[in-house]
Amino acid sequence: MASYGTINAAAAGTWKLGDLSVNRLGFGAMRLTQYGEALTPDATPSDRGRAITVLRRAIELGVNHIDTAAFYFSRLRSANELINHALSPYPDDLVIVTKVGPGRDPGGEWTDHATPEQLRGQVEENLRQLGRDHLDVVNLRIVGTGSIAERFGALARLREAGLIRHLGLSNVTPEHLTEAQAIAPVVCVQNQYGLGARPEQDAFLNRCGEEGIAFVPFYAIAGSGREAGADAGTTESDRVQAVARAHGASPAQIRLAWTLHRGPQVLAIPGTGNPDHLADNVAAGAIALSTDELALLAS
Repeated sequence: MASYGTINAAAAGTWKLGDLSVNRLGFGAMRLTQYGEALTPDATPSDRGRAITVLRRAIELGVNHIDTAAFYFSRLRSANELINHALSPYPDDLVIVTKVGPGRDPGGEWTDHATPEQLRGQVEENLRQLGRDHLDVVNLRIVGTGSIAERFGALARLREAGLIRHLGLSNVTPEHLTEAQAIAPVVCVQNQYGLGARPEQDAFLNRCGEEGIAFVPFYAIAGSGREAGADAGTTESDRVQAVARAHGASPAQIRLAWTLHRGPQVLAIPGTGNPDHLADNVAAGAIALSTDELALLAS
């Protein structure tokens, strides 16, 4: 492999979110705001200067797809405001994807999910924090299996009003996607996915590809560690470690590369507050896994 500093996010290829072209290797902003387990009220706020350095370095490395949310914040940091400070005026090709639905009070505690009427306020808060007059893509994040028609319909009306360019879904079922598509076009589905995914998750990923919808895994590296990160997950298997050694790469890079090999519609949004980890993540987009290696990992 080339040295990490020379690899550009474009090495992973591109995909379109509606009419917006992005490199398939993007960046998730969740870990920018604090150290340790993300999105907990008592976590230590991150170093502001380092977070800004990470964002600017991501752009230098060709990242043009950033995933964020107004509820990504700690006691002293807001991911959206860090993005605004670091990157505004924004590059013409930068696509910022945000999420609405969940809420947190000023102390960081989680609150009830937004009602259809409250979603406009969440959209406007993202606009304010990011300093934008419209949002490129807004994902409706869901908890549970109930109907999303009223909430997705509320976002569809904001899209018609020009506040949102494209709509997506997060943490959803295939039934949710079908329900949303009857209301407005869906450009992306963002779900937990990675090595060891269940067959029904693979089927959902494949359906998205057939319908021209981006499939965006979260926790592709962390796995069962989720918000706490990869270190809190299970010990890496011998198979992952063997493939990593063969490529002079880390197990985390192999996990990212594996997801990108699942189909051209798969986008990666690894998150980090560490500039070195950022370069490693971007470099994973250039790792070419052989058919034998993919079979070994799948086993």
